[in-house]
Amino acid sequence: MTGSKPILVNKRTLEQGLDFLAQRDSDLASVMEAHGPPPIWGRPAGFATLVRIILEQQVSLASAKAAFDRLKEHLGAVEPELLLTLDDATLKQIGFSRQKAGYCRELAAAIVEGRFELAALRKMSDETAREQLMSLKGVGRWTADIYLLMVLRRADVWPSGDLALAKAAQEVKGLADTPSPEVLEEVGLGWQPWRAVAARLLWHHYLSQSRSSTN
Repeated sequence: MTGSKPILVNKRTLEQGLDFLAQRDSDLASVMEAHGPPPIWGRPAGFATLVRIILEQQVSLASAKAAFDRLKEHLGAVEPELLLTLDDATLKQIGFSRQKAGYCRELAAAIVEGRFELAALRKMSDETAREQLMSLKGVGRWTADIYLLMVLRRADVWPSGDLALAKAAQEVKGLADTPSPEVLEEVGLGWQPWRAVAARLLWHHYLSQSRSSTN
């Protein structure tokens, strides 16, 4: 578990992680009993996915998806060279804030100019890959962690800045308040080296509770 090669989440390792977590934490075991194993959510590697994650920063997933879909419809394919042809007015019309337009334009330029290579992240440790992503303007810890967890499928990434994760942890662990990122970081310590599996399980709980409340 502590070797240089990171553990990736697949069907086999998901089961390993869930078994570990169920033995380590009775609250997570109860979530598994109630909802079953979580899906192995994933996203394709590449520029388009990172643009979409940037769009998701501090807004609803639905509004981010709507903006991303408009971008894709406008360009045909979300590629760095094509995004660089759009001016600020067009990006604003599509649904980009001025800040996010700047972030995505800088990302596109870094890739086109060869200053950043997304494919290289696969061979890096979690820490190094996170540092590389966070060297990009507009890519903070949450954005980097979501890319590591959803795209690279790393097993021990813990996106402690995620609000849905915090709300799920509050419910599952019976906390009085929604935990801050710092508190959530502490909560996840006992779930190493399977914190990304714990995150998937907590999101599974969160989404299952949301579906129940709308029925």
